[in-house]
Amino acid sequence: MDLLSHINTENLPKHLAIIMDGNGRWAKQQGFMRAFGHENGTKSVRLTVESCAKLGIENLTLYAFSTENWNRPKIEVDTLMKLLISSLKNELNTLTQNNIKLQSIGNLDLLPLSAQTELKSVMEQTQNNTRMTLTLALSYGAREELLQAIKTISSKVKNNIISTDAIDESIINEHLYTHNLPDVDLLIRTSGEHRISNFLLWQIAYAELYFTDVLWPDFKEEDLYEAILSYQKRERRFGKTSEQIK
Repeated sequence: MDLLSHINTENLPKHLAIIMDGNGRWAKQQGFMRAFGHENGTKSVRLTVESCAKLGIENLTLYAFSTENWNRPKIEVDTLMKLLISSLKNELNTLTQNNIKLQSIGNLDLLPLSAQTELKSVMEQTQNNTRMTLTLALSYGAREELLQAIKTISSKVKNNIISTDAIDESIINEHLYTHNLPDVDLLIRTSGEHRISNFLLWQIAYAELYFTDVLWPDFKEEDLYEAILSYQKRERRFGKTSEQIK
């Protein structure tokens, strides 16, 4: 079945977010170390990014490394950081050729200096690209993001920059890492887990959730298309009734 031909390009999620899960389990199934899974996971990243760009999805956010991931064994963390650096170097041409802008969210100061430098370089070189915005969530945690937003807003209230009466959803949005992105329309999680794992908690308030048993290194174009087709079959009511939507 040609899934692509069934996708309505007039009804695509404006913001697609993906929790890329299952690299370690995939590697163990192959009889290899977890690092082998992470390395193969980069192939799915490239394929997914290119597929989303071709479809016309404007914003794609990938959960690449969480604040909790720092608690993993040092050898795995070191491998992930080296893989991040090499991937950024290798994918710059792909991003440029596909007119994709790269940005990143999270506590980036915790990244190794070499990773920060490479990340900054690629973001600067792609900042004027307009086809799609690819956001990497690195050293990211939604609770930390919200905490920092609350602290900043509180400081502005204390210094009479804004009043408490002026605080609304738009003010909160302005102080999040994702201030330049729309809310998430579709959230995909691979590997069969049914958790959000501290990812974009504010931004997914009305997102459609899609869970698949496919491990991330096995995630292909057809799996992406299935998720989007599932999204397009759903009725998004945003608190209204079906009759109001119709």
